Amino acid sequence: MGGPKVPQRRLIDGRWVRWDADRAAGAYAHRWWVRRTLADALREAAQSTPQRVALVDADQQLDCQELHRQAMALAQHLRSRMPAGSVVSFMLPNWHEAAVIYLASTLAAMVANPVLPSLREHELRFILEDAGSRMIFAPADFRGHDYTSMLRRVAAQLPSRPEVIEVRGQCPDGVSTFQSLLVGREAAAPLPTADPDAVRMILYTSGTTGRPKGVLHNHNSIHALICQIRDHWMVEPGDGFLVASPIAHIGGSIYAFECPLLLGTTAVLLDRWDADRAVQLMTSKRCTHMAGATPFLEQLLAAAQRAGTRLPDLKFFVCGGASVSPSLIRCATDYFDKAVVTRVYGSTEVPATTIGAPDSSAHAAATDGRVGAAPTSSWLPVKFGCAGHRCWSATGTPRTKPDLSTRKAISAPETSDIGSTTSIWW
Repeated sequence: MGGPKVPQRRLIDGRWVRWDADRAAGAYAHRWWVRRTLADALREAAQSTPQRVALVDADQQLDCQELHRQAMALAQHLRSRMPAGSVVSFMLPNWHEAAVIYLASTLAAMVANPVLPSLREHELRFILEDAGSRMIFAPADFRGHDYTSMLRRVAAQLPSRPEVIEVRGQCPDGVSTFQSLLVGREAAAPLPTADPDAVRMILYTSGTTGRPKGVLHNHNSIHALICQIRDHWMVEPGDGFLVASPIAHIGGSIYAFECPLLLGTTAVLLDRWDADRAVQLMTSKRCTHMAGATPFLEQLLAAAQRAGTRLPDLKFFVCGGASVSPSLIRCATDYFDKAVVTRVYGSTEVPATTIGAPDSSAHAAATDGRVGAAPTSSWLPVKFGCAGHRCWSATGTPRTKPDLSTRKAISAPETSDIGSTTSIWW
């Protein structure tokens, strides 16, 4: 049995990735891909809308100017410690520091690697070694777990030890703090310019079908995704996203790190899921959008009913990440004042593979709105309910990196994975 054609390889900022020049040219022609990066968007936002609030984290707010200042200061420290293209990991809950680290890595032309704070030593060691991380940021303590001690143990076992940076800590011996890296670099040298086709983020999959895979997103694959979100989920400048999904998931990172700069939105961060607190934040901050797995929607709906609010500012709730019953979509749609409640299916590699139809509540509850097959020349269909390969064709999708089987690299707009038809078409 054959498969898709094998694309060319291209060396971009020291990394070989698969590349399809024709498809890339088409993506650029349709402006899904562009010749600018998130670093450019951050600089422009700081200049054009300096006082616009980009992030809300409990009682702290960061406007575009302050976000740019902190990210620039940290980027200079990163450049003083490691070269462009280095991997910077951070293992943080939904805190504003994560956005600063992500943007600083981007400004310094490095690769950001968000890591779930729920992981422990075995998984963490694999990720740091596989990614070749040069630095990792982590909380001193979160939910009763001592991250600094864990990271010291893990780092000592690695052939190349990453530098450990403590966030919201008391500066233990031999460990630098996040806050200390925000000062003293105002007059440093100019930062490098990143290639928009270069890898800018590594996110690891759960490993449910084998070892975890590092999915390599570039600036353009994420830009294409954000454009789809803007167009299909009616996102406008000034809208607000409640970000309750972990920022180490693609479903949290894009709303916390990307949308505030590319779409002019505000990210309201919630570091521990509490449905009643979520309703309070969505009301006080007038959040217009939220995306999350089925339990988030179920519990948010119940909390809103307890509070006697129909969340009048909510325009869109995008539900995915687990099995979503049509009845839940219908109940939420009926209860919330004007929100479109719809379904999405995706993955770390292709976050918005299929989406519900915002103009049809029936389709939003029961289907992605369109059933179709990706263009494959020699693959054969499987029977309904049987396992097979899913094949995507889009402007930003991954292929397995040719020289490293544990990673999947964004490079050509076509990819495949293993699944069943029931997990795609509802």
